[in-house]
Amino acid sequence: MRLLVLSHFIWLLFFNITVFAEIKGENIDYTANGTTLKGYLAYDDAIKDQRPGILVVHEWWGHNEYARKRARMLAELGYIALAVDMYGDGKTATHPKQAGQFVQALLNNMETAQNRFMAALELIKKQQQVDANKIAAIGYCFGGGIVLAMARNGVDLAGVASFHGSLATKNPAKAGEVKAKIIVFQGEADKFVTTEQVKAFQAEMKNAQVDLELVTYPGVKHSFTNPEADNLAKKFDLPLAYNAAADKDSWSKLQVFFQRIFANASASTNK
Repeated sequence: MRLLVLSHFIWLLFFNITVFAEIKGENIDYTANGTTLKGYLAYDDAIKDQRPGILVVHEWWGHNEYARKRARMLAELGYIALAVDMYGDGKTATHPKQAGQFVQALLNNMETAQNRFMAALELIKKQQQVDANKIAAIGYCFGGGIVLAMARNGVDLAGVASFHGSLATKNPAKAGEVKAKIIVFQGEADKFVTTEQVKAFQAEMKNAQVDLELVTYPGVKHSFTNPEADNLAKKFDLPLAYNAAADKDSWSKLQVFFQRIFANASASTNK
């Protein structure tokens, strides 16, 4: 009888945890230089302690469901994640030509891009449950290029992670200016990033004395983390392909990267 009561108690405890621990997702507006930006904040409402915050920068398609999905996945790991809006007003592209126009408009005005990124950074720092000393950023494709640009510009981040992002730059990193540790995940069959660009990026990071981890995947194409890549490849005749193994491996390595950089951030804070 006592065993039966105990098992019933354990079941009730598990049930209550399942019911009350929930990943929350909230639309959240913020501004940069008068432009309204539409973000999405994801977190586990069962965690009350302060925790690291992660910015998620979208692909060239804009702030869509894929960026939100990644934010929720980060929330499931115990982080607070903000899927940012780099285009303004939540604009998304439905065609590569339109996406290219959105991207080019920002690349032609990197000051605007940085202002929008910094607005998102300030927003996540203000969240009550975020440890403002432990902030990182991840980006996909276009977003990968953006987080690398922010690292090159010396933005105060614990780390940045780029997934199949652009590596070339007109503003190379300088020794002593990059605060963030960097991890890059790159498919070796990515038609949008050449072997020469990868080598130049490695040399740039080495010359700037940046803490870099480069993970490459043989035979893997662009957009390998996005399950929609195959459909988009077929629809628009683009050299994209989802790769489940590379997706899983890169996400696993990202978690190890976060553990390392946030542990170091704690050590630095306690000195």
